[in-house]
Amino acid sequence: MVNCPAVELDDTVEQQLRSRGLQVTAQRLAVMHAVSNRPHASATELTDDVRAEIGSISRQAVYDTLGAFVEAGMVRLIQPTGSVARYEDRVGDNHHHLICRSCGVMFDIDCAVGTTPCLTADDDHGFEIDEAEVVYWGRCPTCRAM
Repeated sequence: MVNCPAVELDDTVEQQLRSRGLQVTAQRLAVMHAVSNRPHASATELTDDVRAEIGSISRQAVYDTLGAFVEAGMVRLIQPTGSVARYEDRVGDNHHHLICRSCGVMFDIDCAVGTTPCLTADDDHGFEIDEAEVVYWGRCPTCRAM
């Protein structure tokens, strides 16, 4: 039998769900497939992708699933200023994002130079800082050429 990437993803997602006390369902697997296949997607885009995979599912069910995944640490919620919430499955590495002001395309940017959390605050107010969230804004080459 040949290994299928979707089957391997299902096995991994099933293990993640079970280890976090979440029930394994076809909807949850489909939502995770959608997040994995389309990083930085909105809930509306993910709903369309899930519907294409499994048929009927309510937008609320997708939102609820995404919320459970964020709470469980399986999915990261990104809320750039002026944009809808977006989701990705790259979690736990404190990476940042680069967003085009014109078209909204978004890219992952690995941690800025330095040790985690990448930036040192000039006054930590007594906090033990363990994460920095940075969004780089600009115009992509395509938009600059227009």
